[in-house]
Amino acid sequence: MQFDNPLQMMKRILILCCAMMVGALGAQKSKDIGFVDSDVILAKMPEYRAAQKDLDDLGAKYQGEAQQLQTALDQMIRDFQSEEILLTTDQRRQKKEAIAAKEAELIQYREAKFGPTGELYQERARLIKPLQDKVYDAVQNVAKKEGYAYIFDKSGGALMLYADQKYDKTLEVMEALGIPTEDMPGAPQTPAKPNTQNRGASPMPNVGNNGGDAETPGGN
Repeated sequence: MQFDNPLQMMKRILILCCAMMVGALGAQKSKDIGFVDSDVILAKMPEYRAAQKDLDDLGAKYQGEAQQLQTALDQMIRDFQSEEILLTTDQRRQKKEAIAAKEAELIQYREAKFGPTGELYQERARLIKPLQDKVYDAVQNVAKKEGYAYIFDKSGGALMLYADQKYDKTLEVMEALGIPTEDMPGAPQTPAKPNTQNRGASPMPNVGNNGGDAETPGGN
C-alpha cells in the first residue's frame, strides 16, 4: 500500500540538494560517498514485517467498513430511482437529502481513515518511524566507522541515476543491525570446513605374505 505524503516529497528534495552539494565537491571526493538501500534493509527486519502486516490488516478492516458504506449508498440510490415516480415532492427532497448525507459520511470516513493525516497514516508513522530511525542510526555508525562523508539512500529512486556497487553499504548496515546477510547478493559466503580426516595419509605398502613374491631379509 502506497503512502504518498509531503514527507516523501521533502525527502526527495533533500536528497537532490545533497546530490548537488556533492557534485560541487568534485570527483576527488567520490571515494567518500556510499549508499544503502533502506527498502532492502527494512524488508529484512522481522519487526518491520510484523508492523507491515498489522498495517495491512488495519487497512483491510477500514476498506471493508468503507465498502459497507458504499453498498448502503448504492442501495439508497437504487431504491430512490425505482420509487421516485411514486413519491411526493417533499418525499423526494427527503430521500435526496438522505442520499447526500450518506455520501458525505462515506467521503468523511475515507478521509479520516485513508487521508494524508488519517488514522492509517498515523498508525504507520507510529509503527514504522522507530524502525526507520533505527536504520538511520546504524547508517550513521557505519559512515563514521568507515570514514564516509556521505551515505545516500538508493531507495530514493529516480535521484540515484547510477551507483557503483563497491560503495554499497547496505550489507554493513544490516550487519550493524544484527540482520542475517547470508542470502543477500554479494554477501561473503562462509567457507566450508575442509575435510582433514585422511589428509596426508600415505598409501599402505603391499607387505602381504600371499603368493611368496615378497623377499624376506636373510632368507635363502
